Amino acid sequence: MPYRPEHPLFNRLQKWRAQSKDRKALEADMRQQKRLPPGQRLTLKFPVLHIGRRPTIDLETWSFKIWGAVETPIKLTWQQFQALPRTQLEIDLHCVTQWSKFDTTWEGVSLKTLREHGLLTPTPDATHILQVAEGGYTTNLPLSVAMQDNFLLATHFAGEPLTPEHGYPLRGVTGHIVGRHELEDVYLWKGAKWLRGLKVMTKDQQGTWEVGGYHNEGNVWAEERWGRR
Repeated sequence: MPYRPEHPLFNRLQKWRAQSKDRKALEADMRQQKRLPPGQRLTLKFPVLHIGRRPTIDLETWSFKIWGAVETPIKLTWQQFQALPRTQLEIDLHCVTQWSKFDTTWEGVSLKTLREHGLLTPTPDATHILQVAEGGYTTNLPLSVAMQDNFLLATHFAGEPLTPEHGYPLRGVTGHIVGRHELEDVYLWKGAKWLRGLKVMTKDQQGTWEVGGYHNEGNVWAEERWGRR
């Protein structure tokens, strides 16, 4: 039986129906524009997914390190990281759990900036990076993919500092830049939340989710969700 206008849930149900129509219309539009990868559905929310408890961060002791196959290892304080030149990025996010969020805006530091300022100095035989986050969580990327314009070490989302559930104070983020089809697009888990460093490597090393069964490359257009079992 439908709710009557005087029912306390009536207005909430009407709002939900309107949002559902908006979502479906936007999803159809994204599909027509070929911006919705196979197997994905549009969301108007920003779902929160992570392993374990949300860490407590103390910016006074926080640091960001780059080590491994580099000419010069570095360690930055939060103040030093914040002083680096900023990059703004607009991307479509695609999660391996099948949701997509479009036209999201981010601000942070690109790996190109780190390289230009002599802070990221890969050796000639370097091929991959391992993002290392709070609690030992890791995820891997080819160095060539991490150096693309659609990967960012982000401190801000939608004009505001990251919230704790989305990786405050620093996270890797990766997505699709509209019109940049030459870039490799990978699922969102390939950007680690609560990021503390980058290990540069001369050969690939699977991260937490990759060891757990997720695909090693995670290309969104090829629907590379799961690895070989």
